[in-house]
Amino acid sequence: MPINDAHCHFFSPRFFDALMDELVRAGARKAGETGAALAGTLAWEIPTSTEALADRWAAELDRRSVARAALIASVPGDEESVAAAIARHPSRFVGFFMLNAAAPDAVDRARRALGELGLRCVCLFPAAHHYRLDDPAVVKVFEVAAELGGAVFAHCGVLSMGVRRRLGLPSPFDLRLGDPLTLCKTAATFPGVPVIIPHFAAGFTREGLMAADICPNIHFDTSSSNAWLKYHPEVTLAEVFTRAIEVLGPDRILFGTDSSFFPRGWHAAIHDEQTAILQRLKVPAADEAKMMGGNFEKLFPRS
Repeated sequence: MPINDAHCHFFSPRFFDALMDELVRAGARKAGETGAALAGTLAWEIPTSTEALADRWAAELDRRSVARAALIASVPGDEESVAAAIARHPSRFVGFFMLNAAAPDAVDRARRALGELGLRCVCLFPAAHHYRLDDPAVVKVFEVAAELGGAVFAHCGVLSMGVRRRLGLPSPFDLRLGDPLTLCKTAATFPGVPVIIPHFAAGFTREGLMAADICPNIHFDTSSSNAWLKYHPEVTLAEVFTRAIEVLGPDRILFGTDSSFFPRGWHAAIHDEQTAILQRLKVPAADEAKMMGGNFEKLFPRS
């Protein structure tokens, strides 16, 4: 069964440099240090170049028998890093990029990324960047996606960035802004734009299911450890899968891991847990194949 991963973060050298810049501004590190100096603090491999990281990911997908993966530029302004990775391995990667929809240059960045750079999906993090998902700025991003054939990823529910926590950086997220019900209006206005809500809406699953029931262009991804379940002790991940399949059907669910850093690499434990759940639920093999890879191919066909 071919596996495509709809949710991997591309932690480029520029990503680590951006974190270091924040630490310097906060007075926690000395001016002039680069992101490479964070290796000891994080106990992670810091890539020496974008090209080296792209090759590392391609080799990791080979090792894990993963056909293709979405790579997310994980800091606003890092679109070119993912574009370079795709240019190096066009058959393996699909380019996603984080965009602050409230930034003055958001429309121009979205247009360049989805056009000139060949990326395929805009990633919105409203809780981090402090805007509503029905804000006119978001509508403008959807307009660009509709024009250029892109998709939109909208992070809803609980938002936690582990790397920021490890580095002691504040995360002043407004979780109220990650409500899938505010996304519903925008998604319905652009029915031709595929919309992905990661992590089963990360604790706002009820609202995410309501939005997806109204908007047939909304998809869920299954990525991460789904630690938000601690806020719903009465619910299991198997039950979440069951509700999602009942409401969205097997054609609108995308497998993902939320893999990000090395040396851990591709997060195989997420795959193993979720495939075991699907087997316990006796999900038909054809439906499992759609969720594990086929739906990704449909949304992001090979060019």
